[in-house]
Amino acid sequence: MRLLADHPHGRVSFVETRHLALLDRPIEARGELVYIPPDRLERHTREPREESAILDGDTLTLVRDGRRRAMSLRENPSVALLIGSLRAVLGGDRARLERDFTINHAGTPDAWILDLLPREPELTPALRRIHLVGRGGQVERVEMIETDGDRSVIEIGDARS
Repeated sequence: MRLLADHPHGRVSFVETRHLALLDRPIEARGELVYIPPDRLERHTREPREESAILDGDTLTLVRDGRRRAMSLRENPSVALLIGSLRAVLGGDRARLERDFTINHAGTPDAWILDLLPREPELTPALRRIHLVGRGGQVERVEMIETDGDRSVIEIGDARS
């Protein structure tokens, strides 16, 4: 967690692959992630279509087709938990993670794995676990595994300022 906290911000490319039981093949999206500590996280999808999700403090703003929609995380506890977990990982905030998740970890600082299991599954009934893989202070892969077997895998490129 210290290595993550010491690697405080940056821009990274991402490729997300969603595996859904209802579809014959996965759905892929590409774009850029931006983290500005302590509480700004942006996801700008470029393919297959332009859209953005910008989290600033407690407000999540979705931008698609020129329309903006803002929502408060206080009104959406399951979204708040998911996004909060990502911010806590990126910020190296172990105390916050332990509040919401049981943490299992393995590896060394050079190659690590972190599994997050929700402490209160009723808050995120669709989420079974979050599996992260990284090296040093950088997250390289995030896998969200849902209770119905669907999963999302995000491969993250090298950080740049």
